[in-house]
Amino acid sequence: MNEYRLCVMPGDGIGPEIMKEGIKALKVVEARNDVRFHLMEAAFGAAAWFETGSCCPDETWAMCDRADAIIKGTVGLSLEESRKIPVDEQPERSALLPMRRRYDTFANFRPVYLPRAFNHFSPLKPEVVGDGIDIMIIRELVGGIYFGEKETGINDEGLRYAREVLDYDERLIKRTVDVAFETATKRRRKLHNINKSNVLKSSILWTDIVMETARDFPDVEVHHMLVDAAATALCLNPGQFDVMVMENMFGDILSDQAGGILGSLGLMPSACLGPEKAYYEPSHGSAPDIAGKNVANPYSMIGSFAMMLDMSFGMREEADNLWKAMESVFAAGYSTGDLSRPGGGIRIVGTEEFGDRVADALDRTGDS
Repeated sequence: MNEYRLCVMPGDGIGPEIMKEGIKALKVVEARNDVRFHLMEAAFGAAAWFETGSCCPDETWAMCDRADAIIKGTVGLSLEESRKIPVDEQPERSALLPMRRRYDTFANFRPVYLPRAFNHFSPLKPEVVGDGIDIMIIRELVGGIYFGEKETGINDEGLRYAREVLDYDERLIKRTVDVAFETATKRRRKLHNINKSNVLKSSILWTDIVMETARDFPDVEVHHMLVDAAATALCLNPGQFDVMVMENMFGDILSDQAGGILGSLGLMPSACLGPEKAYYEPSHGSAPDIAGKNVANPYSMIGSFAMMLDMSFGMREEADNLWKAMESVFAAGYSTGDLSRPGGGIRIVGTEEFGDRVADALDRTGDS
């Protein structure tokens, strides 16, 4: 039997609710396969700060270090609650970015997927969505303005100022670009380099490295597109994209927009891979306004578990079964409220029922 240690961080807001549904599916995977996941629950996020004085206590770091993979829920609270935490100790700055740095999780995979049968979830016109949406966004995750030098203060004119540096070197860019090209070879062999090279010197360097790397992948069709044009193109013609690669902040923004064209950020799981360790998480926020109401969509969390099964544990077939189980729930006419409205002919279910139906569907699939 294969045994793995999994650090589970439920997080804030809707995080614990959707994490519960992901674990529910994982238990079915265990029952169907010769595998055991040892779950180590750890405090992480704003709730951890209020309980322990740290968004990522030492005990959590120790569990993450021991784990074979990390799965985390959403972090952050409402603006009012977050302002109770000192700025530099808030979860994004004191826990999330340090985790990315600690494990060098430089390659962020964000699948943007909506089969043709579920085009009605998208706010785009049916003729725009066409045969469905199937894009992989590869986002560089440990460089750029999020990790560059930061400074605030009062300038010589007595004005408050903030300075943040967008910093990249060719090593940071090259390894992410390599991952994007390798991913493209396994898909439709089409790569869009998203940049802002008409303004940013960092984008000129990024594009140079894409063009140099392209020589090693002659079967991949490469396109260069400015980030603002890409934002428009995602709405007008998403079918033109296969793999999109981009720097950190561009990826943060465009992947959220991509969730919008699907119909909900609740359809956006993600994987963050480093040389030796990976963590998996929904791409969306903690949605404190709906926390505890059993209305959150757990698809993004369950999908993150599916990505973990495939990318960390080599269980590709069972990961595919889990994706199919979620699709089967939609196909049977069920969805959470973020995707449908009453009276639309679709039965709206809560977080728990959606998770139950996914687990039941997975349990009914053939042995992996």
